[in-house]
Amino acid sequence: MAAVDLTTHPGHLARRLQQAHHLLWTTMVSEEITSPQFGVLNALLAEPGLDQRTLGERVTLDRSTIAEVVGRLTRRGLLDKVRDPDDGRRSLLRLTEDGERTHRKLTVRTARMNQVFLAPLSPEEQADFLSLLRRVSDAAEQLRAPAEPPAAP
Repeated sequence: MAAVDLTTHPGHLARRLQQAHHLLWTTMVSEEITSPQFGVLNALLAEPGLDQRTLGERVTLDRSTIAEVVGRLTRRGLLDKVRDPDDGRRSLLRLTEDGERTHRKLTVRTARMNQVFLAPLSPEEQADFLSLLRRVSDAAEQLRAPAEPPAAP
C-alpha cells in the first residue's frame, strides 16, 4: 500500500495551522496568557457577569477546560467571581481592572499576530479563508452537539 498525501487531509493541515498559530501566539502575543484564556477575557469584556457554563458555551470550551481556564485567570487576579444574587449556587464572572488592562494589551498584539498569520493571503483570500474556517468549525461543532430528538408526527 502506498503512503497517502497528508496535504490532502484536513486534519493534518489543521494541526499544522494550529502549530503555526501557537508559535506566533507565544512569540508575538503572550507566553503567560493562552489563546483560549484570551477568548475568555474577551467574552467577559463583551458580556460581564456570565456564569461559567455560559462562558464555556460562548468560547466553545468544554466544562473541564473552562473550569481550568477560569481557575487560572482567577488565581492571576484577572477575573473576579461573585455569587449570583438570584441563585446562590451560581457564580458570576467579571474582569478585574488587571483583566481589562491585560485584555487591552493583548488585543493590540493579537491584531499584529493575525496580520502576520494571514500575510500570505490577499485581503480577499483572507476574508474567504476566515469564512471557510467558520463554516467548517460550525459544522464540526454540530457533530459534538447532542442530536435533537425527531419531531413528533
